[in-house]
Amino acid sequence: MNQRIIKVDTPDITAAIFGSYDANARIVEDRLAVTLRNRSGEDGTDAIVVSGENIENVNMAARVVEYLRDMARYNDRLTDQSVRYVVDMIADGHGDELADIGSDCIFVTSKGKPVRAKTVGQTKYIDAIRKNTVVIGVGPAGTGKTFLAVAMAVKALRDKQVSRIILTRPAIEAGERLGFLPGDLLSKIDPYLRPLYDALGEMLGAENHQRLVEKGVIEVAPLAYMRGRTLDDAFIILDEAQNATPEQVKMFLTRLGFGSKVVITGDLTQTDLPYGQRSGLASAVKILEEIDDIAIHYLTEKDVVRHHLVQKIILAYDKYDREQFEKRQQRESDRREGQSKPSFRPRREQN
Repeated sequence: MNQRIIKVDTPDITAAIFGSYDANARIVEDRLAVTLRNRSGEDGTDAIVVSGENIENVNMAARVVEYLRDMARYNDRLTDQSVRYVVDMIADGHGDELADIGSDCIFVTSKGKPVRAKTVGQTKYIDAIRKNTVVIGVGPAGTGKTFLAVAMAVKALRDKQVSRIILTRPAIEAGERLGFLPGDLLSKIDPYLRPLYDALGEMLGAENHQRLVEKGVIEVAPLAYMRGRTLDDAFIILDEAQNATPEQVKMFLTRLGFGSKVVITGDLTQTDLPYGQRSGLASAVKILEEIDDIAIHYLTEKDVVRHHLVQKIILAYDKYDREQFEKRQQRESDRREGQSKPSFRPRREQN
């Protein structure tokens, strides 16, 4: 039996690593075929003992425990999703990429919660926003595209890098027909912009958020309101860009003024545009990919920081879409092949 001993600072960190009812420990044990147990020393120090038959698995599990210990030191909550991510990265030989995750606190919310990248993809996304004037973040739901962009915008405002934040998104229904909404114009567009309000509220708190909105420092508006404006010294975020047309995205990008930064986010697999209408996000990715100071960053299902089932749901839908696409391609190929074959008709005998 092989074993490794990892020293832990406090019992609270040990409890965080093991998780509620040892749920986190079971994820590591099941994935790497090892056993984790807590050991308290005579000097009052804690340690976690990793044991198992396979020395390579024991070493990998020890690296997982060490990384989770560092995460707990940052006061990050160790969710089952984050534990699964760390285990998979180390087991797949990408453990070295984890080094920069979590070390950089982007922002501290009104409730004292630190906002940090939780995956390698998120770390690279944040780095792209820092280094480029325009960033297009493409990825599935739950990867933190909008939340991290809002965090970077609030940080830029706090650091006086910009003088205002402008958040916008297309006002389009998600495949539903809601009919006429009651109230004035602001009441009608408010449901479409609610996710942006929620992100700002979590960063700044309700009172600070409302105060900055009233002063015009933060503006949340539908995409149609951007036409005809030039936006200087601002951090501008276009959310749900997959639901904007190519003309709308072009209009939005040409609003860019001096001293401003633009982040465009969207998920190409969840387009609510009418059938046959091309997404402006898809067009922008192809048109702008070779322009300097414009970064296009892709997040994947591995960067999902919601419930671990969200990752499995995304993979299942991707698999289904690929299968349907291959079937359509095969039917189209069979149809063309059938049309290319010459047809022979028997000659009619003349009496």
